[in-house]
Amino acid sequence: MPANLTPQYLAAEQRYKEAMTVQEKVLALEEMMAVMPKHKGTEKLQADLRRRLAKLRHEAEKKHGVSKASSMYSVEREGAGQVVIIGAANAGKSSLLARLTNAAPEIGDYPFTTRLPQPGMMPYENIKIQLVDMPPMDPNYYEPWMGGLVRQADLVVLVADLSSEEILDETENGLDLLSHSKIQLSGHPEPGAAPDAVVHRLGLMAANKCDAPGASEHLEILTDFFGNRFGIVPVSAVSGQGLETLRRKIFENLGVVRIYTKIPGKKVDLSSPPFVLKQGSTVLDAARAVHREFAHSLKFAKVWSLGGSKRAVKHEGQMVERAHQLEDGDILEFHI
Repeated sequence: MPANLTPQYLAAEQRYKEAMTVQEKVLALEEMMAVMPKHKGTEKLQADLRRRLAKLRHEAEKKHGVSKASSMYSVEREGAGQVVIIGAANAGKSSLLARLTNAAPEIGDYPFTTRLPQPGMMPYENIKIQLVDMPPMDPNYYEPWMGGLVRQADLVVLVADLSSEEILDETENGLDLLSHSKIQLSGHPEPGAAPDAVVHRLGLMAANKCDAPGASEHLEILTDFFGNRFGIVPVSAVSGQGLETLRRKIFENLGVVRIYTKIPGKKVDLSSPPFVLKQGSTVLDAARAVHREFAHSLKFAKVWSLGGSKRAVKHEGQMVERAHQLEDGDILEFHI
């Protein structure tokens, strides 16, 4: 059976032949695999490309050391939290990243355009949250480093394609791959519900392309199967529909609070970035975040509440103990 290779494949093959570095060769081979027609006539070619990829990656590790080779696949944490975006090929992950952040990922109309993790910073009110776009969740391309990034994330956004007739299979395939990496994804993780070796990660589902033909029917099916497991937010990376709701849901699922500080006798500067702490944090935790010496010399603190983003004062300068739990939008005045 003839291979019938496409112009996109031939162009990627030419880039592979002209590549001067191992990384350039790896990226070219990955693109060749992505755009190659998948049928019986290309089975041997697919196997050959996979062998070449494995050999090049092994060479990279031997030449540069594991730490340098793996740095391609690691993302330094920034902002109020790290959110990893996963999903099937062409679900629209990169388009969502581009709409929500300042990143400019490569976006193509063929699968596996994204080959390395792509970070971007998403603004939400007065803070920024790091989003990381991942390569597609596909059994033929899934690698251990992808599970490693999911494990370290504060939240995982699973993107489902409402235009796809295979939406259930695509979603299940991604969850199965995580399961093989000992990762359980749920909107309501329950510690102890899985073996100790399994890592629980909080998940949120973004049902993309909600304006596509047949999207409403697919959303109903998706909700029937996964609505009890995940919060589902219908969105469109093209029209922008639902994106503000998705921003808010991402923030809410991170489980953080924003804390402001003020100097005694002076007004609080709400234009300054707040300190971001985990929900359940105390006055003492906030003191450590501001300056480690504060925790030792803190006599007492006063707290004003803005009620999160509503900016409505709930109470005026109450004196609180070190163990007092803070709420989103609290203003703290430390007395040393």
